[in-house]
Amino acid sequence: MSKLLMTVLAGSLALAVSYPAAAVTSKAEFKAANDQADANYKMARQKCNAMSGNAKDVCVAEAKGEHKKAKARAEAEHKGDEKSRHKLRVTVADADYDVAKEKCDARAGNEKDVCLKEAKAAHTRAKVDASANRTSQEAHANARESQAKANRASQEANTEATKRARDADYKVAVEKCDSLSGSAKHQCVEQAKARFGRS
Repeated sequence: MSKLLMTVLAGSLALAVSYPAAAVTSKAEFKAANDQADANYKMARQKCNAMSGNAKDVCVAEAKGEHKKAKARAEAEHKGDEKSRHKLRVTVADADYDVAKEKCDARAGNEKDVCLKEAKAAHTRAKVDASANRTSQEAHANARESQAKANRASQEANTEATKRARDADYKVAVEKCDSLSGSAKHQCVEQAKARFGRS
């Protein structure tokens, strides 16, 4: 594996472990993050203007890539949902691929062809990983939702079963009172009502 590809993959992996969690930022924090991304991009582009040739092309690709990543990260941190985190992963893959292609342009012949193929392979793997991660997260979310529904259904069934059992026990207690008469029967029925919460 070329040093270039290893560098791109290392960058992707470093970013992958720092994807935002489900914490949601405020609108003000989201705006501040976007403003900072724009400011950083302007500074990075100014540095590129002092360069020329392939070095400038790589610099511009890196500046654009970091800008896109920062914007996508701000959105993911603001929304805190799997869709925006997936978009961030894809943005990272695309930005890293654009930079890798520009770096390959400094080469020639077969060396350049191999460099481009390696960059494309790394890009494809990163996008596949992003899709697999999203599918996995959605499957976990669906499993959690199914478990929650099952728990609710179980609780409802238990509640209903308990109610039926108490109704049956109440009927038994009242039935036992029928063997009595007068005030004894009345007192027996009142005790049954009190015991089973009937009025």
